[in-house]
Amino acid sequence: MNIAILGAGKMGIWFAKFYKEKGETVILADRNVEKLAKLKKELNVETADFVDAVKEADRVLICVSINSFEEIVKKISPAVRKGQVVMDICSIKASPVKIMHKHLKNALILGTHPAFGPGSSTLKRKAFILTPTNTKEQKLAEAFKDWLEKEGAHVFIMTPQHHDELMSIVLGFPHFLGVVACDTLLEQVNYSETKKVAGTTYRMLFTLAEAAALETPELFATLQTILPSVKNIEKCYIKKAQEWLQLIQQKDQAALIKKIEALKEKLMKISCDYSQSYDVMYKMLESA
Repeated sequence: MNIAILGAGKMGIWFAKFYKEKGETVILADRNVEKLAKLKKELNVETADFVDAVKEADRVLICVSINSFEEIVKKISPAVRKGQVVMDICSIKASPVKIMHKHLKNALILGTHPAFGPGSSTLKRKAFILTPTNTKEQKLAEAFKDWLEKEGAHVFIMTPQHHDELMSIVLGFPHFLGVVACDTLLEQVNYSETKKVAGTTYRMLFTLAEAAALETPELFATLQTILPSVKNIEKCYIKKAQEWLQLIQQKDQAALIKKIEALKEKLMKISCDYSQSYDVMYKMLESA
């Protein structure tokens, strides 16, 4: 099978390597001609411009940023054949899926979100989300799901809208927490020294803070401005932070203990596996 990978960013390169290892013919396309020439030698893949890559491909995987997504989709639209499978890997789904349906009417579209980063070596135990919107796409999603699960991935099928609601919590909120935490920590003159004496809880905090701050700025801006519920979640967080801060300023230990006990009770009701998952999280952090 000929796989066209449109976009030679970190995830585009990851998928190029992945499909190459699976014995597929990979055609890599990117705006940066010099980068493509280098990758052609390094990865031993074919390269082409966006349109020619699509013409030669059985399946197309769009790996460009959300900011340039519609531009690239429009560019390849004349080359897309009837029934040709076109997928994307954007972290947001409703908007990209809508764009593909608008401009690629002849194609068989499937929105996908590989919920892992380019540091992953395989698909084993990685989450992969598929977002079909009609019967044909659902059939494709089921077939792709079977293939992904054979590779060890955990696959979830849902609507683009539900995906984006979940990502408001899963991606948008943690990025917000991390960036604000990093902004706060870097205001402390002894930040570097604090990392030397850090325990598990603080390591968890600065790991999140630094990871979020070092993420692609465009991704952060996109998540914060496009995900549907992220602003409401962050407003709720600020409200809750003010409530906690007020009790701290009042030095009301009894009220603080009561609130924490209430949180524990809520968590236990939500999941009987809470203690187990908490232990797993700490073990992961300690081994990081």
